[in-house]
Amino acid sequence: MQITGMLWGRKLLDLVEYPHSEVRGPELSVDDIKDMIKRHNEIFIKPVFKGGVGKKGKSGLIGRAKNFTDALSEKERLYFAEHKIGNISAKSDGVTYEAAVPADHEVYFSISDSTIHRSPSMTLTHHGGVDIEDLPEDKIAVVPFDALTGLKAFHVSNALVGLGAPPAIISPLVQNLPKLWDLYNNYGMTMLELNPIRMMPGKGGRYAPLACDFKCAFDQDDPAWKRLDLPAHIFAEDNSEFEQEINQLRTYQGQSDVYVINDRGTITAPTFGGGANAMVTELLGEAATISSDFGGNPPYEKMNEISNITFKHWLEQSNVLFIIGGKANNTDIYETLRAIGDGLRGYFQANGPKPLFVVVGRGGPNLIRGMGYLRDILESLGVPYRFFGHDSAMSEVINYAMAANKWMMGSGKEEIAAKMNIK
Repeated sequence: MQITGMLWGRKLLDLVEYPHSEVRGPELSVDDIKDMIKRHNEIFIKPVFKGGVGKKGKSGLIGRAKNFTDALSEKERLYFAEHKIGNISAKSDGVTYEAAVPADHEVYFSISDSTIHRSPSMTLTHHGGVDIEDLPEDKIAVVPFDALTGLKAFHVSNALVGLGAPPAIISPLVQNLPKLWDLYNNYGMTMLELNPIRMMPGKGGRYAPLACDFKCAFDQDDPAWKRLDLPAHIFAEDNSEFEQEINQLRTYQGQSDVYVINDRGTITAPTFGGGANAMVTELLGEAATISSDFGGNPPYEKMNEISNITFKHWLEQSNVLFIIGGKANNTDIYETLRAIGDGLRGYFQANGPKPLFVVVGRGGPNLIRGMGYLRDILESLGVPYRFFGHDSAMSEVINYAMAANKWMMGSGKEEIAAKMNIK
């Protein structure tokens, strides 16, 4: 669950009165565009992508305009622009108009949960506006702090002094950056990043730290994010019906994060856990229909509805149903597999039998009971299967699913269809 860009970022920054550049949405009228250019001399036109899609500037997907004609031309170019990073493709749905901010300095700032320090951590540098990974360590301050007391002014001041930041930018940052801890802490975030913060000079040489780009991620298991009353559609990666339906199921208990990888894929993999999701997505590649994370101990009703939606959209084209996750600590595997099994049985009852191979790799509480329930359903449907327990290497289970898919694309589908009396 991520938000990127200033269309929604400005609304969150306004909650803590953090200053930002003027940002307007795709609804901006012709007269408003002209007025904005007149007041700021130059505006940026940026495409609005769902989910966390970066590297837009390096891909030429940020337009600049100093007159109305150029602004309309950039709007036309970027309104439905397509962007690909690695194996992720995204299509924009609208643009934002953002005022150009003259600045002498650019600052990078972020708060995240540090697995090294086991506490929140601030990352800060006055060499912002670039990828933080491109900077040497001596130009970046990483400051862990106590979550009970929060980010304080002295954390910011000490970090900037230690970096040798220009004295004129220190005071405005010290006054404003601690506000961002309230935003991070009060609304269930796991990451908050502003890059760049442009230090705009004002009267008397006083600088104003204006946020010009925004990124954050939420902990879906922390209900605090619901206080923001954000529409569910902004967390979808694209506008597919599948993602929109799944997004309606976001609740406090259990993840429902999905992304369509290949709408012509042949392996549908309900995945449980972030680590499993990363490995499965990478190894299955284009064979996968979706990337998903349904972990977090979802209740039966939610998992059954997720299964029904997933099967409705993807099972007809799939050779392999691949149910995969690590060894759970608190997820009731019986409830999970019971919900999936009942969903599969309901699909066959509504749509008739289809040749399918089921591969399961899972561990956790009530595993044997859950596998026994699913086994009984699969055998009653005549669907072949292979189960792997927690002592099996996940990479080998994925390789088995890939091999099963290859066999199905050969003679396997016909063999299963013959045994199921499917003509």
